[in-house]
Amino acid sequence: MTIPNGQLYNKLMKEITLPVSEFKAKCLRLLADVEAKGDRIVITKRGRPVARVERMDASKPRLRGMWEGKARIKGDIVYFSDNPWECESE
Repeated sequence: MTIPNGQLYNKLMKEITLPVSEFKAKCLRLLADVEAKGDRIVITKRGRPVARVERMDASKPRLRGMWEGKARIKGDIVYFSDNPWECESE
């Protein structure tokens, strides 16, 4: 399907194909649409696709292994000795 301003729009894939000059002129609005609707934009230069713009998924930080290499375990972390702690000796 062709939209009047020359864009090609595929309803199933939500993919819009634009020449680089049109993308440059409407960049901020198009990026807002990508973020809001999840559309993909294929940018062409002289009729050949050169880039695709699509929404990034917000990734959650990985909890497992996030302290790897940043902390060091010194001694036994489960069983404590019978010696009093430094703060108890004062």
